[in-house]
Amino acid sequence: MKRKRLMYPKTKKVDVVDDYHGTKVADPYRWLEEMDSKETKAWVKAQNEISEKYLSALPGREKIKARLRELWEFTRFTLPQKEGDQYYFWENKGLKNQFVLYMQKSLDEKPEVVLDPNEFSTDGTIAVLETHFTKDGRLLAYTVSHGGRDRQEIRIMNVDTREHYNEVLKGCLFTGVGWKHNNDGFYYSRYPESGPLLHNKVYWHKLGTQQSDDKLIYERPDFKELTFYPIMTENGKILLLQAWFGSQWSNRIYYLRIDDDKTIIPLIEEDDGLYYYINSDDSVIYFSTTLNAPRWRIIAVDTNEPERENWKEIVPEQTDTIHKASMINNQFVIAYMHDAYHQLRIFDKNGKFQKDIPLPTLGSIAGLSGDKEDSEMLFSFVSFVHPQICYQYDFETAKLSIIRKAEIEFDTSQYETKQAFCTSSDGTRVPMFIVHKKNIRRDGKNPLRLYGYGGFNISRTPFFAEAILPWLELGGVFVVPNLRGGGEYGDEWHKAGMLEKKQNVFDDLIACAEWLIESRYTCTEKLSIEGGEQWWTPCRSMFGSAA
Repeated sequence: MKRKRLMYPKTKKVDVVDDYHGTKVADPYRWLEEMDSKETKAWVKAQNEISEKYLSALPGREKIKARLRELWEFTRFTLPQKEGDQYYFWENKGLKNQFVLYMQKSLDEKPEVVLDPNEFSTDGTIAVLETHFTKDGRLLAYTVSHGGRDRQEIRIMNVDTREHYNEVLKGCLFTGVGWKHNNDGFYYSRYPESGPLLHNKVYWHKLGTQQSDDKLIYERPDFKELTFYPIMTENGKILLLQAWFGSQWSNRIYYLRIDDDKTIIPLIEEDDGLYYYINSDDSVIYFSTTLNAPRWRIIAVDTNEPERENWKEIVPEQTDTIHKASMINNQFVIAYMHDAYHQLRIFDKNGKFQKDIPLPTLGSIAGLSGDKEDSEMLFSFVSFVHPQICYQYDFETAKLSIIRKAEIEFDTSQYETKQAFCTSSDGTRVPMFIVHKKNIRRDGKNPLRLYGYGGFNISRTPFFAEAILPWLELGGVFVVPNLRGGGEYGDEWHKAGMLEKKQNVFDDLIACAEWLIESRYTCTEKLSIEGGEQWWTPCRSMFGSAA
């Protein structure tokens, strides 16, 4: 039966033409960019009325809606993070507005509630964004956002007593918190109370005092756009300032010796790459960096001999791209992206490869925790049809065990994930993940959702999203290609999909669609394409992180 064509309201066109260096580009719908205008709102309302009339009449819509509600209502949690002698994690038992912070003294003990942001407001619009514990895990500084506003505040609590300190620090925006190891206070950054987000400054806050008494540690009036993220090194001897300039693909590093507490020293001021703090050994600081390594490498910088000629390469750039690096059990634990899925590898302190940690299927490391002296490592893993699984790895016994897994009413055994490669218009090899029921018929008649992005160095590694599951249950195929513009193969892959090379992103997607049709996964009439930055990305830890 042929469906009746929907008659949408006629859209007004305006005579707007931009001249880009002699090339004239028409933009007849420019008026729709004024989202708050009465005309735009009326247009959106008319469009929605027609769409809703069509969608509400679709058979099975209510059944899908009910199934989605079932899938969404399961317990979500983050990877436990050891702080001092205790473990902390966030959990949401169903559909609460905000996750709740729990603490347990061992992984098999009953957890206790430490902080419930749902109690902060009646409408659930006050959210905790980052948490920063003292070295012993007894004190907690956390950042709070009201109604999604940019400017945030820092609150401080005693974990043992659950009591809050009186001071509340205002004017913050995604600041790090560098606690001194004697717990008497911390370093943080903030903006002026009003005006644009410029002139970010670093302050020292002494516990139990008001923000007006905070001591200014560092500012750059000559570089008002620079923002700072303070980090205390693992040994508590050095405060690092990771400095950023907007979305620039590089950062700077400054540092302060805690026993000096006076002089901020520039360590890296050249805009030549990204530098992420991993850990430290006395005066030596370990960074992962893109300096001369678009797929990242690990270097050691001794602050007693900080000149570049003294920097040491520990783990050279590999064929695969570093996703995250940590130092646990005095070894480097590195999650690599291998053809856009993760592999976990261990190197010794000198950079010599030791072993791979086997992972269950094509998936992503969604969290990694452990301290330098710990003999255990915790990490979480997700894939397209597997919600989060938390693992514990014992370095002494090499035993890998599951400590917790998300329980959801979905039979994962009926589905499979494959990886395939196609060739783009310029000969580039482009990977894609293909998810579907096992033993589907490759007859060219399967409905298929092709989701692609390709931009801002965002890597599309395997993720878990409940909203995809009903599609799979109904026999649909879900495909995620790794388009240029992302970071799956390092900065070169990223740059190959931006600015004047943006066409590569679209060519890659077209090549994937054509390959799927030629391989008889689907046909033109049953293939849908969606793009844009979506909510279905690998879950992130709610604990503060330098990276």
